[in-house]
Amino acid sequence: MKFLRYTLVFFTIVLAGCGSRGGALPEEFRPPEQGPSAAPEYRLGSGDIVSVSVWKNPDLSVRVPVRPDGYISVPLVGDVLAGKRTPDEIARDTEQKLLQFIRTPKVSIIVEELNSDEFKNRVRVVGGVAEPKSISHREGMTVLDLVLEAGGVNEFASPEAAKLYRTINGDTKIYPVFLESILKDGVLDTNYGLYPGDVISVPERRF
Repeated sequence: MKFLRYTLVFFTIVLAGCGSRGGALPEEFRPPEQGPSAAPEYRLGSGDIVSVSVWKNPDLSVRVPVRPDGYISVPLVGDVLAGKRTPDEIARDTEQKLLQFIRTPKVSIIVEELNSDEFKNRVRVVGGVAEPKSISHREGMTVLDLVLEAGGVNEFASPEAAKLYRTINGDTKIYPVFLESILKDGVLDTNYGLYPGDVISVPERRF
């Protein structure tokens, strides 16, 4: 009975959004909050570019690509495996290799360019926008940020019927986005934070 009630409320919201402003959205229909650990953990691949910084040793700090064989080249230690590893794993491995040269090495790895694993680490906006786009995900990015990157909605769009598609534990979930309410009324209830792999779809009106 509870499921039926939620289903009826959901379709009422969606139908209302097709003809008028949606604005706020009940909590049970919003995507669940995800902590930093919920976002996919990025593992490097061929073509990615990283900055290797060694504390108090600027001469050992370099900006290098991940080679097709999965390795990066670091001064003093030579090749360090980076492919299919996280930045933290690479940093710890590099520190271990530097111990024979430096007493207490502190290494940080910053991913500067994401050129591999395109889908998982990008966000997309498709449909009724000025310029549909696929761009690298940035920490803190929201629905509004992505739509503005795409030049806003076009004249044929039905922004109040927009949807967020998100994969959670292997299942694709769909959430309503009241885009016109966000853009024109400043109602940010559905201006969700985005995660890698998210897709925003803005349908166009049928004449």
